[in-house]
Amino acid sequence: MRDTDSNVARPFPSDCYVLDFQEIGRAQAAMAGGKGTNLGELSRIEGINVPDGYCVTTDAFRRVIAEAPSIGDRLDKLSRLAPDDRDAIHALSAEIRSSVEEIPVPDDLAAAITRPIARLGEDAAYAVRSSATAEDLPTASFAGQQDTYLNVIGPSAVLKHVGRCWASLFTERAVTYRLRNGFDHRRVGMAVIVQRMVSSDAAGILFTADPVTSNRKVASVEAGFGLGEALVSGLVNADSYKVRDGEVIDKTIAAKHLAVHASPEGGTRERAIDPDSQELPALTDAQAVHLTELGRRIEAHFGNPQDVEWCLADGDFQIVQSRPITTLFPVPAAGDGENHVYVSVGHQQMMTDAMKPLGLSMWQLTTPLPMAEAGGRLFVDVTARLASPGSRDGLLDLMGKSDPLTRDALQTVLDRGDFVPSLPDEGSGGPVSPLPDVTSAPIENDPAIVAELIARNEASVAAVRRGIRTKCGPELFDFILEDLQELRRLLFEPRSFQAIMAGMDATWWLNEHLKTWLGEENPADTLTQSVPHNVTSEMGLALLDVADVIRPHPEVVAFLRDVEDEGFLDELPGLAGGREARDAILAYLEKYGMRCAGEIDITRPRWSERPTTLLPVLLGNIGNFEPGAGERRFEQGRQEAWKKEQELLERLRALPDGERKAEETKQAIDRLRIFIGYREYPKYGMISRYFVYKQALLKEAERLVRAGVLREPEDVYYLTFQELQDVVRTSEADDELIRRRREAFRAYQTLTPPRVLTSEGEAVAGAYRREDVPEGALVGLPVSTGSVEGRARVILNMAEADLAAGDILVTSCTDPSWSPLFVAIKGLVTEVGGQMTHGAVIAREYGLPAVVGVEHATRLIRDGQRIRVNGTGGYVEILP
Repeated sequence: MRDTDSNVARPFPSDCYVLDFQEIGRAQAAMAGGKGTNLGELSRIEGINVPDGYCVTTDAFRRVIAEAPSIGDRLDKLSRLAPDDRDAIHALSAEIRSSVEEIPVPDDLAAAITRPIARLGEDAAYAVRSSATAEDLPTASFAGQQDTYLNVIGPSAVLKHVGRCWASLFTERAVTYRLRNGFDHRRVGMAVIVQRMVSSDAAGILFTADPVTSNRKVASVEAGFGLGEALVSGLVNADSYKVRDGEVIDKTIAAKHLAVHASPEGGTRERAIDPDSQELPALTDAQAVHLTELGRRIEAHFGNPQDVEWCLADGDFQIVQSRPITTLFPVPAAGDGENHVYVSVGHQQMMTDAMKPLGLSMWQLTTPLPMAEAGGRLFVDVTARLASPGSRDGLLDLMGKSDPLTRDALQTVLDRGDFVPSLPDEGSGGPVSPLPDVTSAPIENDPAIVAELIARNEASVAAVRRGIRTKCGPELFDFILEDLQELRRLLFEPRSFQAIMAGMDATWWLNEHLKTWLGEENPADTLTQSVPHNVTSEMGLALLDVADVIRPHPEVVAFLRDVEDEGFLDELPGLAGGREARDAILAYLEKYGMRCAGEIDITRPRWSERPTTLLPVLLGNIGNFEPGAGERRFEQGRQEAWKKEQELLERLRALPDGERKAEETKQAIDRLRIFIGYREYPKYGMISRYFVYKQALLKEAERLVRAGVLREPEDVYYLTFQELQDVVRTSEADDELIRRRREAFRAYQTLTPPRVLTSEGEAVAGAYRREDVPEGALVGLPVSTGSVEGRARVILNMAEADLAAGDILVTSCTDPSWSPLFVAIKGLVTEVGGQMTHGAVIAREYGLPAVVGVEHATRLIRDGQRIRVNGTGGYVEILP
């Protein structure tokens, strides 16, 4: 049966059309589909009652589809549609459904499908339910995408509804779901479950992990009277029970006005519940606890948290389905049975997307701080720091400056009192930070220090480029591992760290003291405008200079508007002004082409590899700005900072002891402007090195493809650095491992990582707990002062940026690669960020009012709405 994933005509033995539940296990998944496989597994678990039934296999479906060859052409058309093309999906999926329902079922197949009914009872009622092969999977549930029919009575009715289930593989919602999740329509088969109906007194859903908090220790039960259809369709509110450690810890009994029951003539009907019974519980506490115990057996069998459909009849629970809960964020593996608290690295790095295995392992090799991996993301275990009084306050203070929501989430865990043990204060409380000890004398206010640090880093990157050219095979990996030690030395050398901290400390000193002395809110925001040596803000201004080169050449501008492939640079010299345009773009890429969104993941495509990413921003600069805008923008910011400095010093001198205060403030301002720009440079140096490594590794991958070891170069992205090293050494690769990693990565991409995660799987959300904001405003963290109104542009992909001058950028998070967009906007709103993250630093330098850490901003703010961003108060208002 090796051809079960292809809709081609072939012989179909009649004994493969139907399988009893007891004949089905995981090995039969391609024949029984998700539901059928899970029901077969459920029927094997001791103590779990599953209503009798059988599965009409995918062989039956494929034989019927083979009767209509024209469906294949329509499936090809369907695969080419975009998930958002609703009209085309509606029309084509309706055509296919109609064709499937009209296909006559051959007599021998019809007899095979209905034959088990004689054994199970011809007068009995059945549930006829779809069971697609891309359904109820560990990484994608596809729940509710195909059809279910209840209380079907008689062989002919069963056969009719089996046909409807086959056709439901092509409902609009199922087709759209597959398109969005990358499933091939041709490779999805449809089995159908025929199962004895249970005339239930109550029914509902059991989640063996809390679907709201993701806590694996807490089960959630939803229950209502009659069939579960009333709950699934949203006709009634469910009773809700939370169960932990054999005890109901919380419950809500809803007013249930109606129930769905089976009709004697077939089908279902709604029935009003007597007013005196509407607020009675559907389950007793003891029943909820017993159901949870059954759920734990099911969870143990499948090996992951389950979403279980159940019914209660005559005091016994019947399990009619179980599927994995695919929305839970995975828990880092600790293996010691102890409680752990994890903080997301991605929220600190402004990169919350899933990373591929090679990217994860390269980051692990870069940082000396051990990190846990889960869901394609990195986390730091801070349990020891929270447990130790000596380190707890420092951690909370650091998190408060970086991301107040993370700090509040950690405080929430601590306030429970029993999750994190209190340990004796012995030093730092375990591994804390890779940052060096800089307790020696503070760094002097000397601009030459920054220039020297930058020159040293640039020389080091140049040496790597020269040294790696001749390396290949195992020697390449030895070279990279050795050079990573040099990268770590540069990242964490005391002098570099002192320079970074000097700028940050000056920021905090100025904001704190000038608020006390003058009542001035966040004056450092203005004082940091147009500081020297900020490689990230310079990157945005440099793209304005590229626009100046291209703007005078209309033929080049028109050409760039229609570019679709990455080879466009080679075509430019054939146009008037094209050679100058190409040289300007290449010069920009030479300095900044190693950058990209999510750049800490070495596998992400860089601008040099995908220069079309920059074209929307470049074209926007050409249309929105006059020549010389980059230089004017920098000078304007420098003048505003100077004027602010003079104003503050003058006001300070008028105060008691004003000369001292003015002198201290002047020193802090000088310190700020000397060092704050360097804050962006170490990461630039790291990403420059990453790109050198990546280019060399891809050459090695191409060699492995030519040797037949790998199928395509990007297979290396799904191996860790160490695994890739072994592949190069042995010339052997595990194709199945790479396939599983690809599949897992697709699933991880759909998950949202929490800021704080516990070893119980609970995603702990923080809150701002503020009352000083207007009613209805979206609360965040103020990181760049000022207030601005404008059109919101909700942009999740820089390559799709279409900004007009004066727009306000709303996005999930911004790493340095987003800074070229900042020159065109007048305000910034992000879902993730802190006072010293890259977006905040650049917003201040460009003088943009900015609010970061606004939870769900990209969903709550619609593209095109007018909004007001208050970067001083830290909130966003949606305007009428």
